[in-house]
Amino acid sequence: MSRSTRHRFAVSRSPLGVATCLGLTLLGTLAHSASDTPSTQLRPQDVAVLAASCANCHGTDGRSAGGITPLRGLPQEYLMQRLQSFKAGTAKDATVMDRLAKGYDDEQLQALAQWFSKEKL
Repeated sequence: MSRSTRHRFAVSRSPLGVATCLGLTLLGTLAHSASDTPSTQLRPQDVAVLAASCANCHGTDGRSAGGITPLRGLPQEYLMQRLQSFKAGTAKDATVMDRLAKGYDDEQLQALAQWFSKEKL
């Protein structure tokens, strides 16, 4: 066994090496399971975090003061239809939403549509 092979073997068997391997394996497993199956239920705080990214263009809590369409108070069915058309790439008026919507699963899109359809938080 060469010196470099012995060194790599020793590092991988050290407590730090074992912990690193376990951590990377767990991280990979979590990432894989998260992308394969959506969670069964999103908590309100989870939806709030998802909705916060919309504030960059659509304003705080979906109440845009500028030229971008406000989301707050629009019908849930309309919002869901728009989000699905963005995700499918069929919305002709999309600027960046077609790319952004592809990062969400259907459960997350439904939760966002419900979140923004409420008049008040």
